[in-house]
Amino acid sequence: MTATIRNPILPGFNPDPSICRVGEDYYIATSTFEWYPGVQIHHSRDLVNWRLVRRPLERASQLDMRGNPDSCGVWAPCLSHADGLFWLVYTDVKRFDGNFKDAHNYIVTSPSIEGEWSDPVYVNSSGFDPSLFHDDDGRKWFVNMQWNHRTESFGGAPKSPAFDGILLQEWDPVSKKLVGPIRNIFAGSAQGLVEGPHLFKRNGWYYLTTAEGGTGYDHVVTMARARSIEGPYEMHPQTHLITSKDAPDAVLQRAGHGQYVETPDGQAYHTHLTGRPLPPQQRCTLGRETALQKCVWRDDGWLYLEQGGVVPAVEVPAPGETAAIEKPARVETDFDGPALPDEFQWLRTPLPERIFSLTDKPGHLRLFGRESIGSWFEQALVARRQEHHSFRAETVVEFEPDTYQQAAGLTHYYNRHKFHALAVTLHEKLGRVVTIFSCAGDFPHGRMTFPAESGVTVPFGRVYLAMEVRDNELQFFWHPDGYRAWRKIGPVLDAGVVSDEGGRGEHGSFTGAFAGVFAFDTSGRAQVADFDRFTYEARPFTAE
Repeated sequence: MTATIRNPILPGFNPDPSICRVGEDYYIATSTFEWYPGVQIHHSRDLVNWRLVRRPLERASQLDMRGNPDSCGVWAPCLSHADGLFWLVYTDVKRFDGNFKDAHNYIVTSPSIEGEWSDPVYVNSSGFDPSLFHDDDGRKWFVNMQWNHRTESFGGAPKSPAFDGILLQEWDPVSKKLVGPIRNIFAGSAQGLVEGPHLFKRNGWYYLTTAEGGTGYDHVVTMARARSIEGPYEMHPQTHLITSKDAPDAVLQRAGHGQYVETPDGQAYHTHLTGRPLPPQQRCTLGRETALQKCVWRDDGWLYLEQGGVVPAVEVPAPGETAAIEKPARVETDFDGPALPDEFQWLRTPLPERIFSLTDKPGHLRLFGRESIGSWFEQALVARRQEHHSFRAETVVEFEPDTYQQAAGLTHYYNRHKFHALAVTLHEKLGRVVTIFSCAGDFPHGRMTFPAESGVTVPFGRVYLAMEVRDNELQFFWHPDGYRAWRKIGPVLDAGVVSDEGGRGEHGSFTGAFAGVFAFDTSGRAQVADFDRFTYEARPFTAE
């Protein structure tokens, strides 16, 4: 009896899944955008249970995203294995709005997933979503979408001509550079916005899967094949292998951008990103997640979803009998170790010692107040992914501000224009206070508001902070040291704005929501805040 894969297999912000099998081991690499360290790699031996094992882009020589705008940074990595090495191809995107993208592509390698990865080798900057294909004759081919800045249709507009086909060029691993002619091998289908290319070979055919339609509700996985890697490529009989664009009631929406993999006994699967929107605004508060579909090869030599059609399923058969291991609903982090726990990340900087320490005050996460919450350069914000539509997060902070320019606390965070924060700060008349900072969207102005008005005075000492997110609603709580009863503060806030579709809407941003702690000191004196613990707990407020 086979087990069941339940989608999404990687809940919360885990988009653009590239899958790679080495023997009995499966690995999935996903995009991390402006979050550091770069690229998440999960491991599984059964396609059912997955564990985060590595973020390989972890030092300044590999990745420095200070100054990268929101939703830039590491886009669409591709993970492969050949010649005794793991190969990771990735883009560092330096611009989002406007006609230009400034997308630089690199390759890093390692003999093992969990070992140290090499310094990057620069490849090109002609577009994003790079992929490396290792042919059976030993040659290696680099593919990426080509970006055309000469257009009046950009920034997520449908059918954008800026997405100017898939480029192919040979990669020479000896000289470590691209060689030979550059060929545009695939223009995409009528769906438009062709990107996310992945090549594989089967029975003498070169198969190409791409993402199209943008990363919103018209997203698709398109498939084509050719006898020569250079083409011409013929389209799949259905054009699209996976999509929910014509199935508005499907649980898994925004289905697209994935990669093919085979089990050791030849069973076929295909990853894809997906989103689970919440009514009534249809906002994906968990961002773009990773799902996996069971596929079959038919007599016509084409790949199809096993269940038929193109709409992805929530539950699909696993290749074996291993059942899913239940994950704990509550995860409490006490910061007693010398390293940041695996589930946490920070923003942009390759110099984490400037924004936090786990040794300055043992048993605590110490944040050094730097630039404002939402800075593109150096802000002290450490957070973990939101993985459930409803959850509660708690922390305890010791913080003694001496100016209103210093603040520290708890945040539900997406980017500089989409966040809610409960902060301890200073008010000239009220003294030390706990208050709310809220920025409910990047359109049209992205102005911050203060729903708790001037704040609530708190005595000196530790302050306990909490937030409950119930689908689209967020409520903050607090209490001072020595008290046990939680007190509500401020109104119920719109948690749904902390989502891909919040603010200026679909295609305006495409990362995911985080829950975490922060500190800033815009006076430049780096006031410290010490956090004793952080708890994240899934809550059955509503049916998931």
